This record gives sequence, C-alpha cells and structure tokens, in this order.
Amino acid sequence: MKASVLSAAAFALSSITPALGATYSLSDNIVGSGFYSAFDWQAIADPTHGRVNYVDQTTSKNQNLTFASSNSFILRTDFRNVLNPSGAGRNSVRIRSKKTYTTHVAVFNVRHMPQGCGTWPAIWETKESNWPNGGETDIVEGVNDQAPNAATLHTTAGCTMPASRAQSGTSGQLDCNWQVNGNTGCGVKFPTAQSYGPSFNSNGGGWFAIERTTTYIKVWFWARNNANVPAEVKNGAASTNPNNWGVATAYFPNTSCNIPQFFAEHNIIINLTLCGDWAGAVYGQSGCPSTCVDYVNNNPGAFQNAYFDFASIKVYT
Repeated sequence: MKASVLSAAAFALSSITPALGATYSLSDNIVGSGFYSAFDWQAIADPTHGRVNYVDQTTSKNQNLTFASSNSFILRTDFRNVLNPSGAGRNSVRIRSKKTYTTHVAVFNVRHMPQGCGTWPAIWETKESNWPNGGETDIVEGVNDQAPNAATLHTTAGCTMPASRAQSGTSGQLDCNWQVNGNTGCGVKFPTAQSYGPSFNSNGGGWFAIERTTTYIKVWFWARNNANVPAEVKNGAASTNPNNWGVATAYFPNTSCNIPQFFAEHNIIINLTLCGDWAGAVYGQSGCPSTCVDYVNNNPGAFQNAYFDFASIKVYT
C-alpha cells in the first residue's frame, strides 16, 4: 500500500515537474535570408482548394513573392495580374520547415500578416504525410479579415478539451476530432482583435508563441505595444522559460487527450491561400464584394497588403 502510494506520488511529481521549471535553449534562429535555407517551398496543389498557385522558391524570388533583408522576410501573393477564370489561381507561397519538432517552444515575431477579402493566412504545425493521425496545431489562422485570431487543434477521434481551463481566450468546440462538424477542431478565440488582420497590422503586429510538451500545448499572443511582453520574448533571448510568461491565450491540456498519442513530430508551415474550403465558404458572410473567386480573379490590386513580414522565428528545444 505504502509503496504504491509512493509510486503514485513519484509519478505525479515527475509528470508536473516540466511544467514547474521548463527552460529551453535556442536551437533555430531564423531571420531574413535564413528562411530560404530553413524552409522548403511547396509548389503543390492547394490541399484546401484555394484560388492559388503555389510556386517554387526560384519563382517566388523572381516574382518578388518572397524577399529578404537583414531583419525581414516577406511572403506574399501576386497583386499585379488579372487571372483567366479557367486558368491557374493567383501565385502564392507555401513553405514548410526542414526540421521537425516534438517538445519545443517557437516564437514568431510578425510585423504584418496578409489582409484582404478572400485571404486565408496560416502559421501552423503538422506532419503532412500522416495527417490527420499525427495531429495539427494552428497558431495563426483566420479568413477575410475577420478578427480575432484562433488557435486550434485537429486530431483523430479520442482527443477532447475540458470546458473550463486556465486561458485568456474563449473555447469553441471541445472535440478536436477532424471528423466532427467539418474539421472544425477544438479552437480558442483570442481576446483581442489586435491578434488578427487589419487591427494586427495597424498596431505593428506582435508575437505569437507556442509551447508543446508531452502533457499540454499552449499558445500566447502579445500585441506590439503590450507592456506585458516577456523580456525573453521581446529580446529573443538565448534561453526561455514559458512558465514565466503568464496565463496562456490558448491552453490545450492532456486531461482527455494523450498528446504523444495524437501528435507526431511536426514541421512548421506558413502559407497564404485565397478562397478555398474556409475563406470561400464563409465569404458571403464577411461583408466582402462579389464572389470570392471572381474577386480574386479580377482585383489584383486588392492583394497589395496580402503579405507576411517576419522579423524572426526562434525555436527553442
């Protein structure tokens, strides 16, 4: 009896220890032209059926759909060409990290995100070759300028979230199963409009961060002028401890979701699609003109602000 109690206590302690003092060291500091070597360009048919044509790295450079300076990396869609309705979609970019990660922290310092009717930008993590079995974590995602941002998990059946948990965001669906409600996933809406779209951009952007462990996944957001941005996030420190960051914006615990079972090693993916399964489906409810596909085809100038500007991505392991 005593032995089993001690064993249980030891297990409980070991399971919470990482949450009490997890310090991570900087393993990848991706800035400027470093994006070209840290990511692969995915010139593939859009899996979400958007009105885009994902191009390779050479094309993205030649058409200025990606370009880098010493402290900036831009990723954008074409904004110059009227499209043939029966031809290819608007040229855009989708990149995937060469490295994969399990337990890690990633901090995305973003100055600007794509905005405009029809846009569907995303920063996310998944194992594409095994989707949905390897899980998916959406860090930044939204459509048609509709703030706020939402962080969402998508899994196979058997992973759910508790209704009440320590986070500043608002929970939506609690079942993460991709087969429930058209792959809605278990999402958390952020508490501020400054986390997405035009409001995010007019405020100079901000920082998104994810911590993934074997017992939880957390996502944070701090607006550019937020006085509570942790110094190690703001300054890009060589090591970091998210336990000093305060309450997460979105918290996904292992209460009813075995993280290692539902989440494989993940790549980081950054992409910008237009219309498609989500942005196209809700386009008519977004106050946007025309139809999504017609708008994308005929209004290249409307996508002048459809770009990401990354100051850096820092990954800690």
